[in-house]
Amino acid sequence: MNSHSKPTYLGKVVSVSGSSVIIELTPRVRSGLLMIEGKAHRIGQVGSFVRIPQGYNNLFGLISETNDTSIDIDSNELSAERRVVKVELIGESVGSDFERGISQYPAIYDEVHLVTESDLKTIYGHNEVGQVNIGKLSTSDSIDVSIDLDKLVNRHSAVLGSTGSGKSTSVSSLLRAIVNTDEGGLQTPSARIILFDLHGEYSTALEDVSEVFSVMPSNGENALIIPYWSVDPERLIEFLCGHNETLKNKFIELIITEKQNFVENNKQLGLDKNKVTQYTPLPFNLRKIWFELCFEDRVTWEESEKVTPAYRDGEKGEYQNLIPPKFKSAGSGSKPPFKGGMNVWNKQLELMRARLLDSQYEFFLAPDKWCVSEDYVIDKDISDLLYQWLGHNKPITILDLSLLPSERLDLLLGSLLDILFESALWGRNHLEGMKSYPLLLVMEEAHRYLSNESNGLTKKMVRRIAKEGRKFGVGSMLVSQRPSEIDETILSQCGTLFSLRISNATDRSRVKAAMSDGLSGIIDSLPVLRTGEAIVTGEAARLPMRFKFRLPRADQYPNSSDPNVAENWSKKWSSMSFDKLVQSWRTQNPKK
Repeated sequence: MNSHSKPTYLGKVVSVSGSSVIIELTPRVRSGLLMIEGKAHRIGQVGSFVRIPQGYNNLFGLISETNDTSIDIDSNELSAERRVVKVELIGESVGSDFERGISQYPAIYDEVHLVTESDLKTIYGHNEVGQVNIGKLSTSDSIDVSIDLDKLVNRHSAVLGSTGSGKSTSVSSLLRAIVNTDEGGLQTPSARIILFDLHGEYSTALEDVSEVFSVMPSNGENALIIPYWSVDPERLIEFLCGHNETLKNKFIELIITEKQNFVENNKQLGLDKNKVTQYTPLPFNLRKIWFELCFEDRVTWEESEKVTPAYRDGEKGEYQNLIPPKFKSAGSGSKPPFKGGMNVWNKQLELMRARLLDSQYEFFLAPDKWCVSEDYVIDKDISDLLYQWLGHNKPITILDLSLLPSERLDLLLGSLLDILFESALWGRNHLEGMKSYPLLLVMEEAHRYLSNESNGLTKKMVRRIAKEGRKFGVGSMLVSQRPSEIDETILSQCGTLFSLRISNATDRSRVKAAMSDGLSGIIDSLPVLRTGEAIVTGEAARLPMRFKFRLPRADQYPNSSDPNVAENWSKKWSSMSFDKLVQSWRTQNPKK
């Protein structure tokens, strides 16, 4: 059969320059649509693929430009129609094996063919183990798009797109594609995915495949607990007392003492108390430390030998209820009471007391069963915390951080990442560790805490995970509407990029810098992508492609839709009370 009569024939090569090839289309495809095996294929679409046979090999390219000219170059005369497309060569296949890059170039007048479903399966390996079906190819509705799950998790990824581009719905769809089969059953029942939800919008979308933890849990949700003693001690002190070097040094000294006392009273731990540091993840009593700092700063003594504290009216205080001890004023000269404390930490200690009394920090500073008793006993340890987050029978854990005090997001999110990464680091040789069951951390609104100006704990931990996570079974997925504000070092570590519609030129240039230079045509389409449509490039995708995420069911959309302005403003006016609003404000609980 003449190859020109094959149904897949598109045209011939008329120019070759580096990795770029110009192809003249045959008049037979001037309608822009080919029907092959009952399926429709659009011709000449930017972002679609072509195949150039080279004997036993096939070169594959991506259409980056298309145009029409009425000038026939050979005869220099007007022509009724002459359509040409520009193609960027991206890979080749030998038999059923596909590789990125090319070992040879096409010649002038070589045939060019449409890429069929069987060709795409050769490229993408849809039926291979570890491939996850995430949507449909934009240029051919019959082609499923799949990605490599191992590379997606191990090499990190990012989902980027402007507000309104369908980012939240796409993330929800992507996570469902990982854990669910096409029929809706579980395909990865032992998956470990933790989603940090900063706006409380994913619990409804992923309800059937996730456990939700919230600072103020509602029906069906679990309480989110972050024990203060599991947090970096220096950042904890800064949060509680502000900046004061002498107070910080004394605070750390007391923390070490308290942790050593815990070891002394819990011999079953098998720890050497002399090797305990402020960073050893052991419980300590924060209220007791506050009380001892108050005593240290304010004490006066009945005698110069400093044996008997000079309490005022016997007010010795009570650390459990944060009642400070009160002392007699120091006498003048050699008269008792004698001065002991310097009385210079009053402001810091009052700030610390206010933090400990603030109900919005109870999940952190009064962590229920994770509090240490007076005789150094705790009901639950870090292992119980990890079991809560990773030991349940759902593949996804949603940590709803929407009710966290926004000014403390960095400390608390960074502490969560610290706990999870340290557990992966020290558990790498254990069955329950992340090397056996890898962990994917999905971080919403990444630009808020990973900007170039940020220097907090969260950024420090994400950088560490990006550089070292693969060795210990921890992968990350950043989600952001402002990629230009994310630290360049962190974004460059993301091996796979899902780019939805991006309108801002600065954001677009940052995404372009992270993608291949030869794909300018497909990258330039970022501003005109449809809602829920994306370009995926990188290690998890065998080739760059423009595709549309699978749409979820009506009851599986995130709670991120825009308010219905026209509909609600058109309703008949009625009087309303704002009492409940103010009550929620005062109790710091929007669910009341």
